[in-house]
Amino acid sequence: MDLTRLTELRELMTRLASPDALAYRVLPNVTLMSAVAPTLPMADVTEPTFALVARGTKHVCLGDQVFDYSTGQYLIVSVDLPLEAHVAEATKEAPYLGLGLALRPEAIASLLLEVGSAPAPLSDPPGIAVSALTDELIEPIIRLLRLVDRPADIPVLANSIEREFLWRLINGAQGPMVRQIGLADSRMAQIGRAIRHIRTHYAEPLRIENLAQVAGMSVTSFHRHFLAVTSMTPIGYLKQIRLQTARSLLLASAEDVATVGFAVGYNSASQFSREYRRQFGEAPGRDGRRLRQTEDTRNSTD
Repeated sequence: MDLTRLTELRELMTRLASPDALAYRVLPNVTLMSAVAPTLPMADVTEPTFALVARGTKHVCLGDQVFDYSTGQYLIVSVDLPLEAHVAEATKEAPYLGLGLALRPEAIASLLLEVGSAPAPLSDPPGIAVSALTDELIEPIIRLLRLVDRPADIPVLANSIEREFLWRLINGAQGPMVRQIGLADSRMAQIGRAIRHIRTHYAEPLRIENLAQVAGMSVTSFHRHFLAVTSMTPIGYLKQIRLQTARSLLLASAEDVATVGFAVGYNSASQFSREYRRQFGEAPGRDGRRLRQTEDTRNSTD
């Protein structure tokens, strides 16, 4: 990787990123992130995304798996995953700089249709991976960010530059994973249908047989492929979605803990509290108060 290009990318990101917000959307599919200090871990469901670090380090957890990516590296998420992430390295003198670009299945599918889609891989690609940035990826990103200063060019040029970037990504280190996003009949697409069903119906009782039917697989095949793509079982994934949603509800309001637990699908308040503490390290009521206090403090200093 040419360090000159990385320096140019940093300068663009520094100028365009909002100093008052960790994340700032600069183009329809592009978000810039900056931070002058490490941040608290935050849990969220991340949809298919390309994320690079131009300076600093980000720490991402998927269940028990840890993914750190730093200056000159990127992370790919190819299917909706419940991730917990935080900026691990950032200072006022050298702020963290990150960029996220949404990976749209329809845009990837369009490219694959033009050139003829590649055969499916022999094994399921993982749903998340880290690789090193290359000049071929940085160049279109720089040109994409330059459009921010020329808004009249965005409707005409943004899609073509994004297509070039996706083409480079498809032919890069994580190409097999990216291709799967655009293939409607891929295993990843089938698992994606089940994941979207879980995210929509997480508060309801869900049976593995029904999820396998949504994915169009046998129960045995569904369980195996789901684990390969997400690194967790369907029930483990459901639990993550419920707990992350509960945490968001606790941050948004001071609702009764039992009420929040029931709202996300738990029939037992004690089980909800036990699993919440195991996941986030604190009882739900205490964690909710801490999160609200942290958010109030941040808002008062903005």
